[in-house]
Amino acid sequence: MWRALFLWIALALAFATRAPAQSFPAYSDVYIDDFAGLLTEAEKTAIRARLVDLYDKTGIEAVVVTMRTMRQYGHDGQIEPFATALFNAWGVGDAARDDGVMVLVAKDDRQMRIELGSGYPAAMDAEMQRIIDHFMLPAFRLNRFGPGISAGVEDLVRVLEVNAGVGKPFTLWERAQRWFQTASAAVLTMLTAAGVAALSGSLRLFQILRRRRPRFCPVDGTRMDLMDEAADDSRLQPGQTIEERLGSVDYDVWHCAACQHVTIESYRRWFSGYGACRSCNYRTLQGTTTIVVEATTSSTGLKRINYQCHNCGDNWVESRIIAELSSSDSSGSGRSSFGGGRSSGGGASGRW
Repeated sequence: MWRALFLWIALALAFATRAPAQSFPAYSDVYIDDFAGLLTEAEKTAIRARLVDLYDKTGIEAVVVTMRTMRQYGHDGQIEPFATALFNAWGVGDAARDDGVMVLVAKDDRQMRIELGSGYPAAMDAEMQRIIDHFMLPAFRLNRFGPGISAGVEDLVRVLEVNAGVGKPFTLWERAQRWFQTASAAVLTMLTAAGVAALSGSLRLFQILRRRRPRFCPVDGTRMDLMDEAADDSRLQPGQTIEERLGSVDYDVWHCAACQHVTIESYRRWFSGYGACRSCNYRTLQGTTTIVVEATTSSTGLKRINYQCHNCGDNWVESRIIAELSSSDSSGSGRSSFGGGRSSGGGASGRW
């Protein structure tokens, strides 16, 4: 009896602690599966054209995959084992040559990898690392994912063509030009960011000066005093106090010492992430989005938004359709599936 009881307890614990099963997204295109929406249509067109040309010249199957996070598919950790498993689940590359290539970018995990089929020599890993370090990671650190992926794919295709004997390697001058283009884009992005920061600072200074201009009591004309943050809380409603704590609205309380009149002015912070609650109307509503079904180029997706008010406690759930992802009309070369290739974990990775 006791042995049977212990057995049932052990089984229950095993099932309770079992890790969620890992799953993989289904591909809808054999060249680009931009699940995270990191690429513009122009970038997709240019990348697909290069990968189609690579396949037509060499028979090498190469695919670019982006996703928001690997946790969507039951993996929480390093990208290397996930990339190998996804590569093999899809079967990228020719089954006899095992020459497939997968460029995988997990945006929110801040990890990426170029996974190689098992037919490549170990020396190719260093080439993949060079591509990642020189062309992809510098752009990713500036949130320029499209340009980074495009530059990396361009260099990757050239390396693969040279390895297959149908292309020429970049000359030193060509490499210098490409590095300069990437560096120039990075500098332009930083200058733009600096300009935006300067403009934001100027607007902020103007707002401070405007808010601190003298106020005069509408009752007796006496100059009013601005109450400090600690004192003005006693004049605010509980919902207004919560708005200030969340950073969605800022309040200034002006007090007339002569007649005790109080004027309350509100200043909404536009990018706080909080909206107005349907019940109490304070800007204390927070929404959390969960992707239930990813959209593809052939079907819509579904997302669930959980709303919760930090003031009155109201909460509700909404479901919304995600539009189909757009893609070019043709995948190229009449391909609609991969050739059954395998990877043994070769390639290179990067983090930013």
